Amino acid sequence: MVMRPEQIFYIGPLGIHTTSLQRVNAMRRLGLQVKTLDPYAMLARSSVHRLLGAVHYRSGYRLLQPLMRALLAEQAAEIRRSAAVWIESGELFGATCIQQIQSYGGRVILFNHDDPTGGRDGRHFDLVRQAMPFYDVAIAVRQESESEYQALGARCVLRTWRSYDEVAHRPFDDVGEIPETYRSDVAFVGTWIPGEGRDVLACELLDRGIALAIWGERWDRSPLWARLKASSWRGTGLFGRDYVAAMQGAKVCLGLLSKGNRDLHTTRSLEIPYAGGLFCAQRTRDHITLYKEGEEAVFWDNLDECVRQIQWLLDEPLVADRIRIAGMKRVRAWGVGNENLTLKAFEALGLSVKKTVLSG
Repeated sequence: MVMRPEQIFYIGPLGIHTTSLQRVNAMRRLGLQVKTLDPYAMLARSSVHRLLGAVHYRSGYRLLQPLMRALLAEQAAEIRRSAAVWIESGELFGATCIQQIQSYGGRVILFNHDDPTGGRDGRHFDLVRQAMPFYDVAIAVRQESESEYQALGARCVLRTWRSYDEVAHRPFDDVGEIPETYRSDVAFVGTWIPGEGRDVLACELLDRGIALAIWGERWDRSPLWARLKASSWRGTGLFGRDYVAAMQGAKVCLGLLSKGNRDLHTTRSLEIPYAGGLFCAQRTRDHITLYKEGEEAVFWDNLDECVRQIQWLLDEPLVADRIRIAGMKRVRAWGVGNENLTLKAFEALGLSVKKTVLSG
């Protein structure tokens, strides 16, 4: 029987600049009532749990299970009134917690856009893997995850791309409104990650005469920080309209992947073209599926090709603008915004959300 949900119960992080909050807002734009619980904020407020944070991470959050079960018990009435429970990330909830939600009549969706079945994060996602057979729908954002979720006993796996947000990443109608501080030849907005070589690539681009602007966290931990600070780093991570301004205000936007996270595309792969940026990224199976190479985005396999592609785009502004506009059209044609993502998840659960006109 197909039901029309009126209330969704969301459990997950709700930080003001998180993609998680963007998904909650997308559900509300669809006309749903969304009740929320942020256990991460509760743990952050507790001095005891802050001190034990590393222990919880390394032990896979097992010690927190009695507390999580108590939290769920406090929310039993709201869960019973909800058509579905959306769990974001899920590392705090083991199989017993998911079964507890279902004992209240809740049907449970898991969304995790990290790599819970990969090997990068140690025991961080132990409970996600343990609980996989009990979720009613598990959303996978990579091909490998889909088969691995199934091997863990998942009941229903929904394979999706990652997503942009129809409102948060909407481009400026007038590019003249973009402040000069967010204009650049080539931009990268993202975190420095040890062992990923992002700092090395940045310095190699500088050596080849490419002017690069970087916004992001942890770059001061790079061994190459002194040079990057002097030449490229413009500030910490960007959010909201500043984030859109940096993507739309660049002539070329770099999209870099995390090898440790088995990325073949990231949220940037969708956010950049949606926000009006020209997407230039590593050539992967996912990227060449999403965009026509050389027409809707530009790809590369190594430093030399990366430099050639960037220089071509800088030298041919009319070509670059044509590719940028085509990329904007293509990502909208894919329909991979947060509203569509949540709609598909509820449909997989047998719920019907009536929304005739989506944002974006």
